[in-house]
Amino acid sequence: MAIECSSVVPGSREEVFAWHARPGAFTRLAPPWQPVSPLAEAEDLAAGTAVLGLPGGLRWVARHDPAGFLPPRRFVDAVAEEGIASAPVARLVRWRHTHEFEEVDATHTRVIDRVDTPIPASALRSMFDYRYRQLRDDLLAHRRAAEHGAAPMTVAVTGASGLVGTALCAFLTTGGHEVVRLVRHSPIGAGERRWDPDAPDPDLLAGVDAVVHLAGASIAGRFTEEHKRAVADSRIAPTRALAELAAKAGVAAFVSASAIGYYGYDRGEQTLTEDAGRGEGFLADLVADWEAATAPAEQAGLRTVVVRTGIVLSPRGGTLKLLRPLFAAGLGGRIGDGRQWFSWIGLDDMVDIYHRALWDESLSGPVNAVAPEPVRNSEFTRVLARVLRRPALLPVPSFGPALLLGAEGARELAAANQRVLPARLGAAGHSFRHPDLEGALRHMLGRTGG
Repeated sequence: MAIECSSVVPGSREEVFAWHARPGAFTRLAPPWQPVSPLAEAEDLAAGTAVLGLPGGLRWVARHDPAGFLPPRRFVDAVAEEGIASAPVARLVRWRHTHEFEEVDATHTRVIDRVDTPIPASALRSMFDYRYRQLRDDLLAHRRAAEHGAAPMTVAVTGASGLVGTALCAFLTTGGHEVVRLVRHSPIGAGERRWDPDAPDPDLLAGVDAVVHLAGASIAGRFTEEHKRAVADSRIAPTRALAELAAKAGVAAFVSASAIGYYGYDRGEQTLTEDAGRGEGFLADLVADWEAATAPAEQAGLRTVVVRTGIVLSPRGGTLKLLRPLFAAGLGGRIGDGRQWFSWIGLDDMVDIYHRALWDESLSGPVNAVAPEPVRNSEFTRVLARVLRRPALLPVPSFGPALLLGAEGARELAAANQRVLPARLGAAGHSFRHPDLEGALRHMLGRTGG
């Protein structure tokens, strides 16, 4: 049977086709709620091969058909067998996907997906709806940047394999930028350079226009002295060394990750903008030192931005990845009385904020990377349960998180009470893709209903 879906997106046909042909498109279009992960992208749309990882070690191999390649009108891929891991899928599932691009006018294109497969259309609609939203919003974000004079740049990124780094790098490359991944291992390919935080190569940033520094050990975990030391050691000294190197290289912008932990673990009902003072606790002290480590870049005259990140939501990692199976099983619930404020941000809005930090010359210093509508923990619980169509009747007692994180970790992570607003982004006229929690969750969990 054949399935057809379509949507009109902003951009000329040549522009939209080029977006699909660049590295990162496969990653940007992969629905995060599905139990699959992009492992390899096709080197070209004419005859390349892309690979998806499936549960149980299986592989979905999509081989592009040269006979169906007609830029900028069409490209075609079909499921193929390459090795034992891909054999079950290739032999059991018929799949031939024709991607067509129809000119609507000079600035709009109709994207048409025709799939020959026995998989029911109802099982695929949410995937294509997601893909069209991602494509539309990515194209609009790049268009806004271009309208403000932004040009293609070369961006060095640490932490490129993490949740935010993976999404950001794919977003940048599909938008026509060049990404240099700064990695700890031996480089694989021309897009990587080895970064030794203790003794960085003096030429590490040669030819680089801007730096995005995301690397750091996960804060999640039991707050033992060893864990806290590892978290601090992975952030403060490496950030200072990279900022010093950026200053010597004379890059245009140095953008470093930070966290809303700066405001302390409990600020009650206080509304926290970037002008709010530092709070109390381990994370507040850590973040203050972490941000101070960017000083060499700022003192050298580089535009320096520290992105104070809230709770990043994505089914692929972090808080939502942990909570989703519990709520899906009907075992989710608020923490304690649920009155603590929960300052969140969707992954794609997080990407947009880093992108804006790269091109918007009016931004410098701390920028709160949170959605404009923080919610209480009880409201987050209700909305997530509603989106997943499950009850949320089992509140988590206050001592529960302490069993996993320790008393200090539970206080600063699970029970943190921070009502943070993105004041500087608001003043800059920034547009959020998903400003409200329910819209964000429905998008990333495939529950939009079309």
